[in-house]
This record gives sequence, C-alpha cells and structure tokens, in this order.
Amino acid sequence: MNARACQSAFLLTLSLSMLVAALFSLSACGTTNATTQTVSSSTGMLTNERIAEIIASPDRSAADRNRDVSRKPQQVLAFIGIRPGMVALDLSAGGGYTTELLARAVGPAGRVFGQSAPPATDGLQRQSAVPEGGSAASPQPTARPSSPQALAERAKNSGLANLIPAVQTFENPIPPDVSSGGLDLVTLMFNYHDFGHMGVDRARMNAAVFAALKSGGHYVIADHAGRPGTGISESGTLHRIEESFLRQEVEAAGFKLVAQGDFLRNLLDPHDKNRPEPPMPKDDFILKFVKP
Repeated sequence: MNARACQSAFLLTLSLSMLVAALFSLSACGTTNATTQTVSSSTGMLTNERIAEIIASPDRSAADRNRDVSRKPQQVLAFIGIRPGMVALDLSAGGGYTTELLARAVGPAGRVFGQSAPPATDGLQRQSAVPEGGSAASPQPTARPSSPQALAERAKNSGLANLIPAVQTFENPIPPDVSSGGLDLVTLMFNYHDFGHMGVDRARMNAAVFAALKSGGHYVIADHAGRPGTGISESGTLHRIEESFLRQEVEAAGFKLVAQGDFLRNLLDPHDKNRPEPPMPKDDFILKFVKP
C-alpha cells in the first residue's frame, strides 16, 4: 500500500472512531438530562420542573387547585427542599391539602403521615377538615367531614398509597410505628396559632417533634402574622400569631432557624382582622427549623 492509501485508511479509521465517541457522548448526555429533570444530582431535592409536574397532576381536585393560588405550592415545596424517599409528618393536617402534595413529592419510596386529633371529650371542636388556619369557616361546620375522614378519602387514590392517616393527640402527634429519630420532615401549615385557643400543650408537642426527627431533619411552619406584642392571644379571634413568639417557642425545644420565606408575605395587610379590609391576602410567614 502506497503512502497516500495508508493516509486515507488512517483518516477513515479516525473518523469512524470519532463518530462512535460522539454518539456515545450524546447518549450519555441524554441520560444525564433525563435524570436532572426529576432530581438535582447535587442535593437529591426535586427540581422546580418536577415540582411543577406534581402540582399539575391531572387527578388533583379542583378545590386543591383553587387553593394553589394563595398557598403557592411551587415555592413551598422548593423552600422545604422536598426529596424522594423522605418520611414526613404533616401535623394538624386538616383536609389534607399539604399532606397530599408531600405524598406525591416523596414518591412511592417515601411515606407521609397526616396527623389529626381524636374526637374531643370536652365538647370542644378540636379539628375539622377546613382549610388550614380556619379563615374560610363554613356556616354549617357539622356538614364537613372530619380530618381523618378527609385524609382517608385522599388515600383511596391509587397513586397515594404512601399517604397514611394518623389519629394522634397534638401533644403526642407521632404515630407509634415511627421510631425515635425516624422522620426527615415535619410540616405544620397555618394551624400553629389555633393551638392557643384550643389549649394544646405546645411545649410537649414541639418536644415530641424534636425527638421524632433525625439529626438534620426539618420542621417547617407557616402561619398568619399577628401584630407585635400580641403573641398567641388573638389565635381564636383573628387567627393570627406573632412570628417572633412562634419562633421563640420552637427554638425553646432545641430547634435552630435556618430559613425564612418571604413569598407568602403581604405587608399591606393591616393585621387587625381575620379577613383583612379592604379584601386582600393575609400576611403569612414560613419558617424552616432544623434539628441539630
């Protein structure tokens, strides 16, 4: 073979090798992109794209979709740092709006307990399946399903087998099959203030949550902001709580504040009524605590 023929053969072999390498690289890139569309490789947290898919799930109820406008689930789930496989407790779950979103987010490898209190023996209504915070109370409360009933109904969805209703007192909210340090996450959405007028021992509740979380586990609380100096005194009237008061109680249990979200805030709210006048969203805060 002459020199020119050898050169041609070499170039042909080199070109084929480069083509194979390029195709392999392109295939690998495709696999990586498909993965990162669901879970961030660096943190294990769900991406914003996957969270958006969860919220857009066609089998979510119309009532939940309507509530999305004020509850901003895209930002909330991102703020929480939700991950597939988590074991979570939605404390004071009410009708289960947040519980269902968490169950969808943690996927089949995770579990989410929706906690609600047993029927009261003192004649007081302890909890029903109203929107968290009670700001949209029905004129016929007896017509509403109880919280356990509402959660059980959600769990009938074939895609929510990991949603587990749990009837426990607020002072001892952890289901018995969850070991000490067995939870990755506890959420309490817009109901902490209610524990003031309901007579719940919040110190015992927060201590129980602390014991149940793993080291590094998170306790995420959202609520309606009250005026400075009011503490929890307006819980049964304006359904509000002073943010600094709530933070002080939770930190007393051993938690450390690690993040504050401002995406639920409305500083135009005068904070002096349950339903602000003129009509507008309440000023809401969301806090993320960690167990050291």
